[in-house]
Amino acid sequence: MTDQTAAGKGPVREGPVAETPATGEPAAGEPVAEEPVRYEERGAIAVVTLNRPRYRNAQNSAMTYALDAAFARAVNTRDVAVIVLAGAGDHFSAGHDIGTPGRDAHVSFDRQAVLWWDHVGKAGADARYAREMEVYLGMCRRWREIPKPVIAMIQGACIAGALMLAWVCDLIVAADDAFFADPVVRMGIPGVEYFAHPWVLGPRFAKEALFTGDRFDAQRACQLGMVNRVVPRAELEAATFALAERIATMPAFGLALAKRAVNQCEDLMGMRPGMDSVFGLHHLAHSHNAEVSGDSLAGLDARSMKKTGE
Repeated sequence: MTDQTAAGKGPVREGPVAETPATGEPAAGEPVAEEPVRYEERGAIAVVTLNRPRYRNAQNSAMTYALDAAFARAVNTRDVAVIVLAGAGDHFSAGHDIGTPGRDAHVSFDRQAVLWWDHVGKAGADARYAREMEVYLGMCRRWREIPKPVIAMIQGACIAGALMLAWVCDLIVAADDAFFADPVVRMGIPGVEYFAHPWVLGPRFAKEALFTGDRFDAQRACQLGMVNRVVPRAELEAATFALAERIATMPAFGLALAKRAVNQCEDLMGMRPGMDSVFGLHHLAHSHNAEVSGDSLAGLDARSMKKTGE
């Protein structure tokens, strides 16, 4: 880890997050030297950056656990008041990794989000349910409860599983070129695992977004209340950090309690039990696909998903 100073932003401490132990060798084709998540501190702000730009920051399990380690590091660093979640390159994230050389659904990792058995070595729905409850639903719920404010800084694509990463954040600042979509109904699946759609989009637009799989832009997301601010791409970082720095001046315990208050009210409005029920429907769809087509994703990958949406 090196120390350096960024002009106007205070001391910056950079470095990779701690490696997450895993069984098995690195996935073929994935650069060994590439850290899936970068971590740095800019004064009172921790910047956590998804770092697979070659694959539009597609989220594999290695990224999930590196992201969790980075968030834990920020939570446990006394001087960090606010966390910014960013994506390297032209896009925030294309969602879950369903086809890159670094796809690692077959690999065991140290597990932290839920108390359940490992998916590796299990068959059928048992394996899918165990893995997705841990790396998708469980991790997102864990991150939603981070006691420090988290701001998503989004440019370009924020698709499917990437919505989950954005939605667990407290605030979203989007560039004017950002676009969003959850197209997984094309697979016969009723939305991504962290099913917050009715609460962040409203029931009517949630249905439209799911039924069509169409993209919606940052301005539309702002009108719906999903995004806090839309700024020109060139101003995205400056606007995000100005907001983060303003929030960082507030009392830390007050921020933590205010965040918890809003989260608890969302849960009283049915978000947590609603999400549990839809997670079951999600896995019913996976199992149906596997039964009728032999593939839990209905034979679709990232490339074919894109084609069906054109």
